[in-house]
Amino acid sequence: MISFSSTQLWVHDQDVALDFYTNKLGFVVRADITVPEMGNFRWLSVGPAHQPDVSIVLMKIVGEPLMDEATRAKVEELTGKGFAGTVFLTTEDVDADYAALVERGVEFIEKPSDELYGRDSSFRDPSGNHIRLMTPREMG
Repeated sequence: MISFSSTQLWVHDQDVALDFYTNKLGFVVRADITVPEMGNFRWLSVGPAHQPDVSIVLMKIVGEPLMDEATRAKVEELTGKGFAGTVFLTTEDVDADYAALVERGVEFIEKPSDELYGRDSSFRDPSGNHIRLMTPREMG
């Protein structure tokens, strides 16, 4: 049996991302490990407190040897525009969480609206990653 455990987002600054995902979204830190032997590589992951087996790895956009400079710059540009992937979050009440997140300073690009699949909204994290927050509608 295959299970889902984590996904990875490129972030421009891991400390800024950590602050956003913990203090604004309310996630908890799953791991925050720095490895000096690997050039101070930092493995940073967060997730919802009530889902301990699910996490998002907040990966700093790095250069060599993983990416040459042109690729690193392109990944940074695409991330900033929200084209490096989308995270889909669900909630029981998107309107209440929208109001709470706006109060905490999250800038939404789409206010909650009714869609065929549920009530949906979206915002970006400080690196530009696109995040959808929705209350799914019962289908079927």
